[in-house]
Amino acid sequence: MSRTLTLSRADRAPATETGASVRDTGTAQSPVMVLLVLIATLGILAYAGFLLNPANRGDIVPYVMVITAESVLVVQALFSMWTILAGGRDPRDFAFHRAQATLFVMPSAHSADGVGERGRHSRDHPEQWPLRLSGRRLLVDVFITVYGEDPATVRATVSAASAMRGEHRTWVLDDGRSDEIKALAAELGVRYVRRLSSNGAKAGNVNHALSIAKGEFFAIFDADFVPDPDFLYETLPFFVDEKVAFVQTPQTYGNLTTTIAIGAAYMQSVFYRFVQPGRNRFNAAFCVGTNVVFRRSAIDDVGGLYTGSKSEDVWTSVLLHERGWKSIYIPDVLAIGDAPETVEAYSKQQLRWASGGFEILLTHNPLSPRRRLTMDQRLQYMVTATHYLSGICPLLLLLVPPLEIYFDLRPMNLGITVFTWLLYYAGFYAMQILLAWFTQGSFRWQTLTLSTVSFPIYVRALLNVIAGRDQAWHVTGTRRANSPFNFIIPQVLFFVFLALTSVVAIWRDESNGVFTLATAWNVTNTVILGAFLGTAMREARRLRRPNPVRVPAAAVPTSAPLTVVARPNPVAATLAEVAP
Repeated sequence: MSRTLTLSRADRAPATETGASVRDTGTAQSPVMVLLVLIATLGILAYAGFLLNPANRGDIVPYVMVITAESVLVVQALFSMWTILAGGRDPRDFAFHRAQATLFVMPSAHSADGVGERGRHSRDHPEQWPLRLSGRRLLVDVFITVYGEDPATVRATVSAASAMRGEHRTWVLDDGRSDEIKALAAELGVRYVRRLSSNGAKAGNVNHALSIAKGEFFAIFDADFVPDPDFLYETLPFFVDEKVAFVQTPQTYGNLTTTIAIGAAYMQSVFYRFVQPGRNRFNAAFCVGTNVVFRRSAIDDVGGLYTGSKSEDVWTSVLLHERGWKSIYIPDVLAIGDAPETVEAYSKQQLRWASGGFEILLTHNPLSPRRRLTMDQRLQYMVTATHYLSGICPLLLLLVPPLEIYFDLRPMNLGITVFTWLLYYAGFYAMQILLAWFTQGSFRWQTLTLSTVSFPIYVRALLNVIAGRDQAWHVTGTRRANSPFNFIIPQVLFFVFLALTSVVAIWRDESNGVFTLATAWNVTNTVILGAFLGTAMREARRLRRPNPVRVPAAAVPTSAPLTVVARPNPVAATLAEVAP
């Protein structure tokens, strides 16, 4: 005899600093949200019509620059509105709830398995509760990828992963080859894997682990993402559908203590709360590399996680969708991690992500007839591949005011009044701000700053992909930090140029007795760049302070559960240490 353990998981209060609750019911379903999206869409179309009206065209060079930049932004905005409106349907159907109700099966107190200390021990340790799906007992592996993160950070993640409800095996995949992490894994009683090479970066690390671990499902967590105890309970029931390849949950951050961290977190929050749920409708939700559960057979079907790019997550998603697999995204916060806190961490993160998008655009175009995708999936992945072009647009727009200030070249007809231009401009941009305010509860100037000043990162990513230059692997958070000014030289030069241009513009307007829109625009851009450089200066001062002495890790126990050493040839993976 056995009894089914059904967990009632009450909705929790908001637990993160980005406004998302643990069970996000979806503001996208709100009638007010739908109304705002429709009004914003009308504003986008009106602004596009205003820009494309030949009667409004000014001098050709600044006009082309504005049209190019705004066209990218308008198209991205329209597709975002479309995707958000497509959301609202909860992917949890009857089959999910039935599978979830019987996921944990505990031995009965009167059964042979439930007698004595063993039965009581199992019932008192949720991490040992057997998992069953469609009547079959599941074997689940949990991978924590490590590459130089602070041991205290790794400890928190490993401890939480080990304690997740449901029987599973936790593995630390240490590409940083740290004896301190090895000791930590032994102390916490989890399996430890170390390769002798880092071929394939994170994807290669996971693929190597899959050659050792034999679970039919596996979860992946970055070293800084601490999972919720109910992570498996909320994700595994979706796999009752045999065509589901992976279930993805959002990246949510709990370290919003710096300008960079706040800006980076809020830049992604709309995507995770509204855009990704909308992509469910088109079977186009993609993996983001962490806080995800995969079906082993689906990954085997595409030859493992994709190792040809540092953005293995979105590439693997494309390949799975091309093979006819399904993906599920749920907006529930089931793991909380660390946003990039420094300019260096943010720059490297964005460079890696942008490179992955541009690689898909230039080498695996979703619109190609060779791609076995639905039309909806093609469009959604095309939006993903071109998303970071919108990050390059500020470069063009920053150069428009200086063209008028120095060369008297204007993007729009002189007959257009400032009021008319502001009316259409506000219809586009003010509605985007209003949407952000409604969905997030506030508008973050840090997000505006980062979106304006990040263009050198995206330009570099695009040039790297065009030139075929490989991008070195970097993790978001490591113990070593460099001066932020090593990574923002283009922004410093632009600030100096715009500051001098603002002085010239103010002197010119003072002489002419008229304060122009170009001057206001240029001064605003200068202030935004200046705010970013102020953030970098504060960060540089903080990095110059001496770091506190770290407490040494505990001594290694006499026997570790498992240590595996892999040689550069994957076939030569050998077992180095096995606990009795």
